[in-house]
Formats: sequence, structure tokens, C-alpha cells
Amino acid sequence: MQFSHIGIVADILWYEIKHHADRIELGEFVVMPNHIHGILILNDQNCDRNENDNDKRRDKACLVSTTNNKTIGQKRFQNQGKNTISSIVGGYKSAVTKHVRRLGYQFTWQSRFHDYIIRNDLEYDRIVKYIQNNPQNWHNDKFCDS
Repeated sequence: MQFSHIGIVADILWYEIKHHADRIELGEFVVMPNHIHGILILNDQNCDRNENDNDKRRDKACLVSTTNNKTIGQKRFQNQGKNTISSIVGGYKSAVTKHVRRLGYQFTWQSRFHDYIIRNDLEYDRIVKYIQNNPQNWHNDKFCDS
């Protein structure tokens, strides 16, 4: 896969994510001509664990719920924090857009992104292989120009 100028910026800034988010590890990643694939591993110290759980693997993702006395409006419009998938991906997309436009290129992302929680090692291995093989399968993609 030959990177465009925009692809170069997207590639470089992916590796900067770990400097801007806490307890994040970067997994497999690839820049495609019109999209990216990447794995973000959230290492959250606050997840509940079963005392009998001897599994020492990192959590790929976990949610922590707390009880509080916020109003309905406060709950609806609360800041989700800087270590959520949405805030990390949003920050990445924003940084790529800013730098690419500064270089004089017109560029916009699609407004949303597709995310998937990886629940076990088998799924993780399957997704890593998909990401690694994606460039070789580009010619079969419905958005491929050639």
C-alpha cells in the first residue's frame, strides 16, 4: 500500500495516541486508501475483578459504573472523559484533519466510526489477521477505484 500525503499524516499521528491518552496500548493498525483499521487496548485499573479470577491478561475494554446524585440533564450531557474510545478516536481524527488541512489538502472524515469490543484472544487474533490482510484484499473492496 502506497501512502498518500494524507495517509502519511494518519499513520504518524496514530502512534502519537499513546502520548495523549492514559493507560492505552496500540494494537495492530493499517491505513487504507479511504479508511483505517486499528486496535486500541484500554488498560483500566478500575475494573471490577472476581477474587478467584487468575486471568492476568489486560482488559481489552471495560466499563465502570458508579452511583451518583446527578440530575437527568447532568447525566445526559456529562463529559465522558478523555480515556473513552469516542474521545480518543475523536482526538485522533481531529488531529489528522488539522494537520492535513494545514498542509493545504481538503479532507474530511465520515462523521462516525465503527467500533467493536474484542472479548477474547480468539477474536483478537482473528481481527489482527483481518487488519494485516486488508491491504492485499483492497482490490476486492467496493470502494476501490481500480
